[in-house]
Amino acid sequence: MSESLLRAAVVGVGHLGRHHARILGSMAGVSLVAVVDTNEPRAREIAGACGGRPVTDLRDVLDEVDLVSIATPTEVHAAVATACLSRGIPVLVEKPLARSVEECDAIIAAAAAGGAVLAVGHTERFNPAVMAARSAVDKPGFVEIHRMGTFPERSLDIDVVFDLMIHDLDLVLSMVGADVESLEAVGVPVITDRADIANARIRFASGCVANITASRISRERIRKIRFFQRDAYISIDCGAKEVEAYRLVRQPGSRPQIEGGRLPVEDREPLRSELEDFVAAVRDKRPPMVTGADGRRAVALAARITERMAACRAI
Repeated sequence: MSESLLRAAVVGVGHLGRHHARILGSMAGVSLVAVVDTNEPRAREIAGACGGRPVTDLRDVLDEVDLVSIATPTEVHAAVATACLSRGIPVLVEKPLARSVEECDAIIAAAAAGGAVLAVGHTERFNPAVMAARSAVDKPGFVEIHRMGTFPERSLDIDVVFDLMIHDLDLVLSMVGADVESLEAVGVPVITDRADIANARIRFASGCVANITASRISRERIRKIRFFQRDAYISIDCGAKEVEAYRLVRQPGSRPQIEGGRLPVEDREPLRSELEDFVAAVRDKRPPMVTGADGRRAVALAARITERMAACRAI
């Protein structure tokens, strides 16, 4: 497989899926053979721009592909992913992996049964600013995260926790590296009948506390993460792809000095890096950077937060 051309299909070519098609259609070693969408005119439009043939039913191409990227609405992730994985076809599923832990388990089981690579599209893991900051983050004591977006015409089948906050749930789980001990959360449905703005305060077994706010009704876009730890402060602007890191340098006999500033950040498109990692995992038969287990952990924490929000509203 290391020398072969991998045949790819993208399922769901709406707001995000069209970019999956664009990148896979231009990637070395990959042939985009199909663009799948129930909206036939949309499938034809994206296929015309990115390559492959337009298809409205995934079952028509399952015998012709080596990997599938899924960017459909969350409500059909499990059905589409298991249809591929059970046949041994590697899959990347956009975040969130599924609507529930039970659906995540079904997807993971299908991957295991089919012996297929399962990757989850937590694209912020591949943000070059996040990647540049990782080595500076060490046993944080407090994390402050704000993710604000303007009102979308997408992802309204899920609340803001599963739509936006889940990016940061995955990041904080992977960077704090400890179990969740307790949490408090509140969410408010402002425009839709689901929570459009939410805040979660999460305490980890390590003692770290993460305060995470997500909104999809902001007038401006903000994607900022701040880590506070012993003798250090790290600030990540995911939107601008910038990182600042400062540390306190202690020297005997003199006052502590603050050193630091901006860290170098590679200018790369996170989604391209994510898809390249997925393709490499398929080719090399290795786990992807974000596994099905990672996706399940993020969904499990998101579910706990939404349950807590519901409990608070019921009081």
